[in-house]
Amino acid sequence: MIDKNQTCGTGQDSMPYMTCLIHVLEEWFGVEQLEDYWNFANYLLWVFTPLILLILPYFTIFLLYLTIIFLHIYKKKNVLKEAYSHNLWDGARKTVATLWDGHAAVWHGYEVHGMEKIPEEGPALIIFYHGAIPIDFYYFMAKIFIHKGRTCRVVADHFVFKIPGFSLLLDVFCAIHGPREKCVEILRSGHLLAISPGGVREALISDETYNIVWGNRKGFAQVAIDAKVPIIPMFTQNIREGFRSLGGTRLFRWLYEKFRYPFAPMYGGFPVKLRTYLGDPIPYDPKITAEELAERTKDAVQALIDKHQRIPGNVMSALLERFHNKQKIN
Repeated sequence: MIDKNQTCGTGQDSMPYMTCLIHVLEEWFGVEQLEDYWNFANYLLWVFTPLILLILPYFTIFLLYLTIIFLHIYKKKNVLKEAYSHNLWDGARKTVATLWDGHAAVWHGYEVHGMEKIPEEGPALIIFYHGAIPIDFYYFMAKIFIHKGRTCRVVADHFVFKIPGFSLLLDVFCAIHGPREKCVEILRSGHLLAISPGGVREALISDETYNIVWGNRKGFAQVAIDAKVPIIPMFTQNIREGFRSLGGTRLFRWLYEKFRYPFAPMYGGFPVKLRTYLGDPIPYDPKITAEELAERTKDAVQALIDKHQRIPGNVMSALLERFHNKQKIN
């Protein structure tokens, strides 16, 4: 009878390369049925891959809850200082921003292009495309706080304020749910404010084609006109490749329109390269109407998508691009 190693040595056509490799490893380690173990491991990977892909998006939610826990601890530790300081949460904000900035750098190699377009002081309205999970905006807020020393307020959907435990996080990081008068007040006070006109609907319905889902919304444009502030368009490259949503299916679209809750499942958490691009500010013009300004802003965001995003998006291509470029740099 011919020995397995002799068969491997007679040529590649006699036995597959992987089978030969397994036989060699069996000889080295003195174990038998290594191929069975290998096949079993492949089977487990095949079975659990869908589960892993479904879990990864919720890891982001887990990080948010860790942030909330830290804020609660910080609040209790500094309860005696609350009466003596008007900046109780500055230390907490900086620590949390540093943690998120570190996560952004390690997992997504996150970058912001056009940071100089954010004013050092004074108001501006930032309008951004909404991904399935707006993790890019969390990263962006961290960058703004670290490099500009500014807190960027954001308009969040009503359902976010109903999530158990999120109230403290939303309060510390100055999230609001409107109305328009409140947005105008914030801008007139000299703060930065961010709005995604597409909101949750865009997060659910938009896909790898990066279509903008704003409908006829123009309230954000009226806010900019009333507050007399510039609009800064914003888009993050590959945000749909990091996380995907099944909200575009008929069932989940119906559920959202019926109950106004994002019931659709998400998957992803892929470590693709994320780059946030800020467009040229659209200055305040007293002669422009809200409809015209809304359309001009939409065109500016679309221009960023057309320039910086591969359409349709592809997860594998985005992953290969990131790690191939990383190897070239190294």
